[in-house]
Amino acid sequence: MVSLWGSKNNENDDGGDEAPATDGEGSRPHSRNPPAERRSRDADERTRLLPPRGDGYLDPDDPAVSPYNLWSVRALRYFTVLFLVISFLWWVLLLVSIFISPPMMHSRGSGFFDFAFTTLTVGNLLIALLFFSHPSKAMQISGMIVAGFLLIDMIILLAVGRLRLEEGWVGIASVIWAAVISLFNVAADRVVTWGKKEEEERLTGRQETRRTLREWCAVLTSTVIMVVLIIVTVLLTATLILRSRDASLAPPGERYLVDSDKYEVHLACVGEVTVNPAGERNPTVLIEAGENPVEDSFEDWVYDASQNGTIDRYCYWDRPGFGWSDNAPSPFSAGMSSDALSEALARAGEEGPWILLSAGVGGIYSRVFSSRHVGDIHGIFLIDALHEDLLYKIASPGHGFRLWAEGIITPIGLRRLWGAVIQGRTREDRVYGRSAYQGGKYLKAKLQENLVANSFTRKEVNQARIIQQKDTPLVVVSSGIETRRDSEWESKQRDLTTITDNLIAWDVVNKAPHEVWKTYEGRQILEKRLGELVNGK
Repeated sequence: MVSLWGSKNNENDDGGDEAPATDGEGSRPHSRNPPAERRSRDADERTRLLPPRGDGYLDPDDPAVSPYNLWSVRALRYFTVLFLVISFLWWVLLLVSIFISPPMMHSRGSGFFDFAFTTLTVGNLLIALLFFSHPSKAMQISGMIVAGFLLIDMIILLAVGRLRLEEGWVGIASVIWAAVISLFNVAADRVVTWGKKEEEERLTGRQETRRTLREWCAVLTSTVIMVVLIIVTVLLTATLILRSRDASLAPPGERYLVDSDKYEVHLACVGEVTVNPAGERNPTVLIEAGENPVEDSFEDWVYDASQNGTIDRYCYWDRPGFGWSDNAPSPFSAGMSSDALSEALARAGEEGPWILLSAGVGGIYSRVFSSRHVGDIHGIFLIDALHEDLLYKIASPGHGFRLWAEGIITPIGLRRLWGAVIQGRTREDRVYGRSAYQGGKYLKAKLQENLVANSFTRKEVNQARIIQQKDTPLVVVSSGIETRRDSEWESKQRDLTTITDNLIAWDVVNKAPHEVWKTYEGRQILEKRLGELVNGK
């Protein structure tokens, strides 16, 4: 029997006499298949991906349940991307400024601290973007801790005058930006958490408290990374505190602004100006450091010579980046160093004649200075000095990359903090002593030396050899250990004795290391030869 509500299509169905389903009262049938026009409609962005729920809410796993539905959340993400682009461009600029100082961006400090703060900012923003849609309480707490320590860093930089001068506006802006971005990330994470809750309640009827395995992995990864950032920030703060402590160590001399007041160099003089029977000033010994600051150990034997009456007066300075001197803009060559020393002497009212005393690589700097003050040079004293033909060793790319890499990690101060806390290193050790080589300023100075050693500096010292007055008295003292170990070093020491035609003496101290004055025999010979130069014998 055919149903009153049936159709011809039903006649072809299996069973033929099966009636269509009704609503229970038998009054209205339900079609088993949707209308043809509905079946033919293409899927679009409003098409449900999951079957509809009977209560009218979406399933929590439906992709439509997202905090990105809110314009405020989308705007925060756009701002995060914008801040990342700005921070990255600033990061690139700071990286370039380590090697070439852009106008108005010279940092009198090493330049590694502002680079470190900006690197921290870029990392913070990358984490925020990668895990933007997976906010967590751990991220918010970690971000607040990082922001708190960065605010402490900002206060330290602004409160300690010496640090404020060394870092300049570039360093201060970098740490303020890092603190602001950290607080922004915390606020953005909280807004996303709120937006996620709002959308879940609106679209699913309740807040979803469960997390998928993927979400838990994202939270765990972001938390681990943030813990690493917290450790880095704590180390940055500890290193800044250590630098503040070191800044309280007063220099023995005075600092003088040079190079159009871009930075300061430290210059000190010991003893009184004396004159000979003819009324002429006796020569003053001018010390140029070697590989380490003058105050480390080089000055000690010169001070003893002054106390013994061998010399009346001596002056010494810290090359830019050494001891109490600021770093100079990059690039920085031996000729630029000579100009800075000349300006500092003029500002201090110091006049020649000079006896130039130098060791190691300091011999290069003294020779360039001599060629630019030919009328004021009473003698040259080279102690196991570096020859210009060996500058390629300083200029090696591998050596330069190592200096750069060490400089990049100096802001976290692992070795300096270990030395201060565990090994009992003092301010003196860190400023000019045995730990000075671990400082950012020192590493920046050695990196600058590396970058131009075989170009600008090599050209300047070659010119100095030609200009050098040939009648200038010359003393060369060499390390016996170094000359026996390296035949090239021995031949170059021999060649240094010919830079003038007035060689007073060439001594090879048998058992002395590169720092000849560290042996008793070395000190005796050095003081004897220095007295001969001063007295004109």
